[in-house]
Amino acid sequence: MAETENWEPKIVAFLCNWCSYAGADLAGTSRIQYPPNIRVIRVPCSGRINPFFIIASLQHGVDGVVVCGCHPGECHYLTGNYSARRKFTLLKDLLEYAGLEEGRVQFSWVSASEGARFARVISEVTEKVAALGPLEKLSKTPH
Repeated sequence: MAETENWEPKIVAFLCNWCSYAGADLAGTSRIQYPPNIRVIRVPCSGRINPFFIIASLQHGVDGVVVCGCHPGECHYLTGNYSARRKFTLLKDLLEYAGLEEGRVQFSWVSASEGARFARVISEVTEKVAALGPLEKLSKTPH
């Protein structure tokens, strides 16, 4: 019981280099507070994220995943975020079919000028994952 009381969710954040990572940087330089539960993985574009990276993260002990990219129509690579949106819609259906709770994997669009939005997204993701508790399904590593 003591382990559950001190438990904090582990969350991986895949951030697009051109928008979301810059938004995270803006949040940091603006000293906007957000939960320290995330571990950032910087990617060139949200469209380059292989859905298996998300599944592998969950299998290796992460409690939640958030993917952030450029707003639709504003992708540095023109259509990468549209590709990401299609992939992640299918992935969410697959994860739901596998019995994973809604809210473990989340997607959001954050631009480079939205440091406050980035902090709000991370806070909301952390709250949702914390409410779900430690990941039991898919995880190969016990908590």
